[in-house]
Amino acid sequence: MKRHLVSAADLSRDDALLILDTAEELAQLSGRAVKKLPTLRGRTVVNLFFEDSTRTKTSFEVAEKRLSADVINFSAKGSSVSKGESLKDTALTLQAMGADAVVIRHHASGAPARLAQSDWLHGSVINAGDGTHEHPTQALLDAFTMRRHLNPGPGHDLAGRRVTIVGDVLHSRVARSNVHLLNTLGAQVTFVAPPTLLPIGIEPNPDTGAAGWPCEVSYDLDSVLPKTDALMMLRVQRERMNAAFFPTEREYSRRYGMNGLRLARLPEHAIVMHPGPMVRGMEITAEVADSPRCTAVEQVANGVSVRMAVLYLLLGGATLADAPADAPRTETVETAQ
Repeated sequence: MKRHLVSAADLSRDDALLILDTAEELAQLSGRAVKKLPTLRGRTVVNLFFEDSTRTKTSFEVAEKRLSADVINFSAKGSSVSKGESLKDTALTLQAMGADAVVIRHHASGAPARLAQSDWLHGSVINAGDGTHEHPTQALLDAFTMRRHLNPGPGHDLAGRRVTIVGDVLHSRVARSNVHLLNTLGAQVTFVAPPTLLPIGIEPNPDTGAAGWPCEVSYDLDSVLPKTDALMMLRVQRERMNAAFFPTEREYSRRYGMNGLRLARLPEHAIVMHPGPMVRGMEITAEVADSPRCTAVEQVANGVSVRMAVLYLLLGGATLADAPADAPRTETVETAQ
């Protein structure tokens, strides 16, 4: 494993499988009465969030505490950042406090990379979402969920599986991280969205020879449903929009929303995913969101295991010799140190 996790594109197939396999072992903790390991005892992890977050921030905090790390939650609101303090000075302050790792969410694309490439911090940097750029741990938990349903087992990837990602791709960091990671794991990705919600350069450019993204693009959701193994619905991110990207909500929902009729067109083994938060009635109906085939809540639970694995591997954890007897002690976890 590398020192930082800034982009899903930085992960090799072996890196990704190591994280997923380690997460599978650590997931066993959820069934125990005491859900803690002493692995990161004495390590300090700072959650540095410049944007509002519920799932990601809480998930990281739970993961850190289950590994016995000392956790510091830093919010931009009410801090020196609101008074104009720069990212550099904030990082230097955290370094002076002895931070071993910083989990950062920032509204500016590239902020975690800047932090990782600087000498402001000596610890690991984990990207928890930067602008419209990437969200690598979300992609990892999505891949973890897909593998459990479509190709379970340690060492298994997603080769040959077809994943369809629908909605606001233009503003989605989840979509960008997923296309990188899923391509690395062998899956075939198709984006479905109105042309106004697709990034420039996503398709190959015959004039310039630009390759485009490693995916297919479709504007017709109904045509791709019968050959989809995992369908991921994205939220329309109005907070990042400064123009009208589609006529009306009703029109968007009619053409790109997931409902009961479309659910019936999916293969029986297919799952419906959503990174959250869901806007019911917009990109997904309550009927689908509450269906047993929807994994939105399962993804949240899986996120804790995956983020535990990332923290464990990046920080090089202590040996598990002092762990309780029923703690995961497989070769995968032991060799991850």
